[in-house]
Amino acid sequence: MADPAVAPPAGAAPAGETYDPRTVARTRWALLGGNFAIACGVMAPSGVMNDLVDSLQISAAMAGQLITVGAVVLALGAPLLAARVAGSDRRRLLTLWLLWYAAGHAIAALSPDFTVLAIVRTVTLLGAAVFTPQAGAAIAVMTPPHSRGHAITFVFLGWAVASVLGLPLHAYVAETFGWRVAVGGVAAMSAFAAWWVWHVMPDRVRPAALSGAQWRSVFTDPVLMAVVLVTALAGAAQFTLFSYMAAYYRQVLGATPAQIAGLFLVFGAVGLASSVVVTRVIDRLGAARMVALLLTGMALSFALWPLAGTVATMALVIVPWSFGCFAAQSSQHARLTALAPPLAPASMALNSAAIYVGQAVGAATGGAMLAVSGFANLAWAALAWMVVAIVLSQWAAARQPKPTSGDVRAAA
Repeated sequence: MADPAVAPPAGAAPAGETYDPRTVARTRWALLGGNFAIACGVMAPSGVMNDLVDSLQISAAMAGQLITVGAVVLALGAPLLAARVAGSDRRRLLTLWLLWYAAGHAIAALSPDFTVLAIVRTVTLLGAAVFTPQAGAAIAVMTPPHSRGHAITFVFLGWAVASVLGLPLHAYVAETFGWRVAVGGVAAMSAFAAWWVWHVMPDRVRPAALSGAQWRSVFTDPVLMAVVLVTALAGAAQFTLFSYMAAYYRQVLGATPAQIAGLFLVFGAVGLASSVVVTRVIDRLGAARMVALLLTGMALSFALWPLAGTVATMALVIVPWSFGCFAAQSSQHARLTALAPPLAPASMALNSAAIYVGQAVGAATGGAMLAVSGFANLAWAALAWMVVAIVLSQWAAARQPKPTSGDVRAAA
């Protein structure tokens, strides 16, 4: 079924034609690489926390606020910047923001103290606020509707790959050479990703700019906003624990640097495998059903978390969580796009903002609980957030309209 409001948007392939499949494939890979670099930067505090705490002489709770402060700015920046860049050529837009991201991490690696680091990181992460949702919107424009879910989830595989390679590497490099080397590595990866996007992405990819009425239609649609809120709740659940995983592994489990890196590797490897599977089946199973399965798996890990008293048992307990972590985020993007394809630039920006709201709330929740009662109750708080997310997701799924050619949203 054609998307009325995207036929043809400014910068799309000429009417009656499609983008060359080889160009689309190369662009998918480049955007995946860009998301890999973006994700490595966003996840960096979790991986480098132990050396960051030791080097800057701060507490784990204070280090966790790097996630909170940055996430607040990202949550505000994603929708506001989405409106600002509407109609921009995505090749230039995405390349420039990756270069911004690279420069910011290079400066962050030289920060003399925590205050400077927090300020630089906050400004730097505006690159993530732009790149991730706009990369998804760009590939949605370039891809036929019948394979759009696959294309969007493929681009977001970069986050899962980062969890396999980036997060364990952050942890190992930070523990061995220091956090500054790890952050400098993000700068190098971001610069390479900028070069890659510039060289393979075609010119004039411009998702249709949205009117004020279309933005209002997103904010006033209860199903769309419920799905966005599910993302925030699931993010809060995960980052209540995820923000402090490296510290938990060392202080509670007594894990060595190699074991900490190994646990992150398990987390990332399962997450990547899950994301690959999801890209292949989501268009058949349906995004809402996929999200329900993934959220339930994460809740299972949080419920079992207190039982994991050794590194070996923890490696088993984190499997259901890692299976759903990254795949759920990309599935939520695909879910929103399927609900209202013409509104994808706005809904993806809001969904990305929701991810960062969840990170901020989760990191703040975990930090507050650490200050009061240590690590003991983090998993129960995470489980509570996730149960609410599951209930709301099922509510939205029950009210999701069946797609028809006359869907009001498609005509918005």
